[in-house]
Amino acid sequence: MAHFDDYDYLKTSNACVKCGKCLPDCTIFSINGDEATSPRGFIDILGAYQRGEVPLDKNAKNILETCFLCTTCVSVCPNSLPTDTLIENIRYEIAQKYGIAWFKRAFFYLLKHRKIMDFSFKLGAFFSPLLYQRTRDGSSIKPHFTLPFVKKRVFGAIAKQSFLNSHSEEIDFSKSKNNLSEQKKVAIFIGCLGNYNYKNVGESLLVILEKLGISAKIAKGQKCCGAPAYFTGDFASVDVLIRQNVEYFESFIDEVDAILIPEATCGAMVLEDWKHFMEKDLELKQRIEKLLPKIYMATQYLESKTHLVEYLKKIQKNNQQIKSVTYHDPCHARKVLGIYQEPRKLLEQNYQLIEMADSSLCCGFGGVTMQTEHFELASKVGSKKAKMIQKTQADFVAAECSACRMQLTNALHQEQVEITFLHPLELIAKAIQECNP
Repeated sequence: MAHFDDYDYLKTSNACVKCGKCLPDCTIFSINGDEATSPRGFIDILGAYQRGEVPLDKNAKNILETCFLCTTCVSVCPNSLPTDTLIENIRYEIAQKYGIAWFKRAFFYLLKHRKIMDFSFKLGAFFSPLLYQRTRDGSSIKPHFTLPFVKKRVFGAIAKQSFLNSHSEEIDFSKSKNNLSEQKKVAIFIGCLGNYNYKNVGESLLVILEKLGISAKIAKGQKCCGAPAYFTGDFASVDVLIRQNVEYFESFIDEVDAILIPEATCGAMVLEDWKHFMEKDLELKQRIEKLLPKIYMATQYLESKTHLVEYLKKIQKNNQQIKSVTYHDPCHARKVLGIYQEPRKLLEQNYQLIEMADSSLCCGFGGVTMQTEHFELASKVGSKKAKMIQKTQADFVAAECSACRMQLTNALHQEQVEITFLHPLELIAKAIQECNP
């Protein structure tokens, strides 16, 4: 298995000049104000750990698990020190020493076994009406009554049938009526939240592809990208998932023009973290690098490789009531992949774009551990963002990330902000359908 148990923390610790540029923008430091839970604090602790001055005890574990892995510190650091990589790798060591909670291990097991996960989510969809009711926009659920283990939280609604199981594997849009006849074919890597919780994201992508005349391959053999396990330190699961996905991608890559990913976290994991994780497995790393030129974030491909912008400009005059939208930049899209202009360019053709005070401020999702063991920290960050969104008075808030959607929908609910969250693909499909009823 490829992993980084011999990572040189000391090298990065020695390279940190303690300039403090990371502090004002650090997600955890902004709400905690504790130097230990800051990028340079994390780096110092890891340097001291490698020197044998600090043990990897429960206190160190709790501190190192408070990082949101938003990568803001990496983007502002003058030396581009890889604080996120250090945290990801020390969490592997933490997992080796202390183990992984049973419910996380159960979740990661499901991520590796699609059929069992399908069955589990079908059960969830059947029983959830007993405990939850749908929110106003129908994309999320909230508890009927207060229970300690749900904490009045809002979750993504579970579809009765997943996106992958709702369609045939090959969909030919080349002969659809009134399309733009682009004569291309793309595969869809939908992501777990898009597959089970926010199914309309994939359905909206199909609406857009049909209008463009681009045929779709519903990549039914896909597995989880591995991000949840990666950020938790379960490198064994990550290794399995990457290898299975790479082998599956290779089986059809020559048949398609591109593989589209409508999720920022999945996109960053596939486009950046897969090859870094397999750094020691040169053969697999090279196989991954051969796939990457055909893998895109969905809005990136639609904006740069199709005629969608021109089409949306054409139908703009047909939209009688222009709605407004504010855009939240997912950390993995803007800071890791540099994708933020593309979704805006697509949205601004049919919506009034209102920028919030800090669109790139982390939403506070932070991964499985943050959501289950440090939810009070996630809530504080989400509250800041919800108030920022509220000030725009926009009709919609959008982000190309379902993890951000789950976090911000909950934060907006807690702050009683009546602004609907929709994925940019949903808003684009909505504009197309309103002009072509």
